[in-house]
Amino acid sequence: MAEIDVNTYASLRDVFDSVVAEFGPRPAYTCMGKSITFADLDRASAAFGAFLQGRGLKKGARVALMMPNILQYPVCLFGILRAGFTVVNINPLYTPRELEHQLTDSGAEAIVVVENFAHTVQEVVGRTAVKQAVVTSIGEMLGWKGPLVDFVLRHVKKMIPPWRLPGSMRLSQALAEGRRRKLEHVPITHQDIAFLQYTGGTTGVAKGAMLLHRNIVANLLQAGAWLKPFLGNERHLILTPLPLYHIFSLTANCLVFMTLGAENVLITNPRDIPAFVKEMSKHRFTTFTGVNTLFNALLNNADFARLDFSSLRLTLGGGMAVQKAVAERWKQVTGVPLIEAYGLTETSPAATINPLDLPEYNGAIGLPIPSTDLVLRDDAGHDVPLGQAGEICIKGPQVMAGYWQRPDETAKVLDANGWLATGDIGVMDDRGFVRIVDRKKDMILISGFNVYPNEVESVVVMHPGVLECAAIGVPDAKSGEAVKLFVVRKDEKLTAEALLAHCRTHLTGYKCPREVEFRAELPKSNVGKILRRELRDEARRKAA
Repeated sequence: MAEIDVNTYASLRDVFDSVVAEFGPRPAYTCMGKSITFADLDRASAAFGAFLQGRGLKKGARVALMMPNILQYPVCLFGILRAGFTVVNINPLYTPRELEHQLTDSGAEAIVVVENFAHTVQEVVGRTAVKQAVVTSIGEMLGWKGPLVDFVLRHVKKMIPPWRLPGSMRLSQALAEGRRRKLEHVPITHQDIAFLQYTGGTTGVAKGAMLLHRNIVANLLQAGAWLKPFLGNERHLILTPLPLYHIFSLTANCLVFMTLGAENVLITNPRDIPAFVKEMSKHRFTTFTGVNTLFNALLNNADFARLDFSSLRLTLGGGMAVQKAVAERWKQVTGVPLIEAYGLTETSPAATINPLDLPEYNGAIGLPIPSTDLVLRDDAGHDVPLGQAGEICIKGPQVMAGYWQRPDETAKVLDANGWLATGDIGVMDDRGFVRIVDRKKDMILISGFNVYPNEVESVVVMHPGVLECAAIGVPDAKSGEAVKLFVVRKDEKLTAEALLAHCRTHLTGYKCPREVEFRAELPKSNVGKILRRELRDEARRKAA
């Protein structure tokens, strides 16, 4: 159990081929009542990969995916990977500013976008390297009900703003074109980049973690070694409400459970809790992954407790800390413990998982998974004694190759021996279980998404009425943390409402401050650096 052989597969393409060979007729992904089998996925993804190759993209080209959880996502994902290209996942709710940075930084040459968000692409695409846009609709792969779904979205709910992307084509056209070609079998090795997975930057801009085929293959084998003894060989159905563009859902649901021949039920809009619970009632689900905020929202829905949980074997929580009260309620309602895991974008993401037969919540992030070393270090880089707090550092085949075109940022977190400094402060007990006690970085964790104060602050100071500002994370019952903003005004007439409206224009919703506090001055070091930690400590004292 302590080691995995990362050479079992040469690439994710080999993983995919073995899954199709073993589980071809089984349903692979289901969305809104429509399923595709692994064999269907094989044919459709081959067509999409062949289409991209036919458009002149060379091996290693970056292709962006900007869509929620719909059947088109795995089709395009595996098409990109099988054709030898690199996937760039993009949050479809990104503002034009955020999207332009990610497309420009990655050098993406093609993008697949759901038409609901095509207007955002339209606004920035001319300033990027994107040569080919492919547009799809929510209903495009839903069979007979697809046109009805699209009609409602377009004309009833009016959720599709006007857009124009010259030279773009529909996904159905791209697949038809790809079917007339043969997918070329390009060489793919462990060292090729499978994903440029963007994560917030200490410099205020998102940076792309280079996740090689080796990294993801390793994490699939590591997670599989942990899961298979517990889950056995029975067929599994996993609920997938977390967005597939997020590393947790991407690896844990889309990829790991695919290797087990499981059916992924894709939830397109998990924020609609009543609709999500109704969808849950239609399935005999065995596995469920989520974040604390989602578990809490479900537990506060009256219909959730009436569901049939008799088939549920495993609930896995990650992305943010699982709260004890939520975990205890989950066990009470479902009869199944909520098992906490821990990882980062930079670790593909799994690094530690609790034993899956744990009878109840233990407050720990678990034990290192196979072929993973974990140490706790002080600020001088020395290992700390057992029971003392130190920064969690991880080494293993799942650790990223570095940040895309940012050797300086890479050097801050990855040492010459391959140890990744996570920025999280933990304590290890005598059985090897690790608990997180603090965060070294200023990063704010909102419902499993990283928010970096520098990015928020850089947007806020764009407002002409702001002299200086600081953003910190404060406890929030729903999302774990929320952004609080401290502002020194340049214009005394500036209001919190005006500032928040400015933020909503330039930041995705979860990054926007929840609270604004105006100050005459902000605490600073002797060299003039704003001391966020002082503001955080002050906020904690007030909360206590």
